[in-house]
Amino acid sequence: MIVAQNVRKVFPNGHVALEDVSLTVDAGEIVCVVGRSGAGKSTLLRCLNLLEDVDDGVITFQGREVSDPRVDRREVRSRMGMVFQSYNLFPHLTVLDNIALAPRKVHRLSRADAHARARDLLERVGLPEKATVHPDRLSGGQQQRVALARALATEPALVLLDEITAALDPELVGEVLALVRDLASEGTTMVLATHEMGFARDVATQVCFLDGGRVLERGTPDEIFTAPREERTRQFLRRVLAD
Repeated sequence: MIVAQNVRKVFPNGHVALEDVSLTVDAGEIVCVVGRSGAGKSTLLRCLNLLEDVDDGVITFQGREVSDPRVDRREVRSRMGMVFQSYNLFPHLTVLDNIALAPRKVHRLSRADAHARARDLLERVGLPEKATVHPDRLSGGQQQRVALARALATEPALVLLDEITAALDPELVGEVLALVRDLASEGTTMVLATHEMGFARDVATQVCFLDGGRVLERGTPDEIFTAPREERTRQFLRRVLAD
């Protein structure tokens, strides 16, 4: 589905966010990218979604190189869905219009069809009664569920989830992760940057440990959580699992 090969990303201040990062995600896989804050997880997702330019390396999506600057990024992103840590809902639009916006503007669905799809998605995320409400009237967990519905509205081939539970109160984390579990069970291809180790252990087909902008270790959940090869991975897991 998507392949990153030897990706390097350096910010203008000289900070090397990613160094020689390679990752392969097959259709139907759920890849959890784990690591401490600042390890480069969000930057990796933003590079996969072409929100950040890579300074070296190649990104291929559905068999086509998309890191080439000549590529139409909007067209590429129209086949991906992304959910951000801070929701990023449009505050001046209702919940229904937030979800229907991309199908209308990007995929040229009629208003009626886009709204019908949005209502179906609101049913799916358990918020049909919130269609006419603005985002500031929702809890954090509700906003994140709307953001997830919005990401699914274009029927993307790939969904990227960037620390989607990090801004939520602990009691709201479960309701959002339950939706992601449902997507996983349906075969949705996903890449998640996450601190939720239990979720990664239960749901991921592949876990990638990022440390200092490098992929230090990758493997199945059993390999990473039961028998990690690298001492740095063991230290990280001891710390987060103790917390």
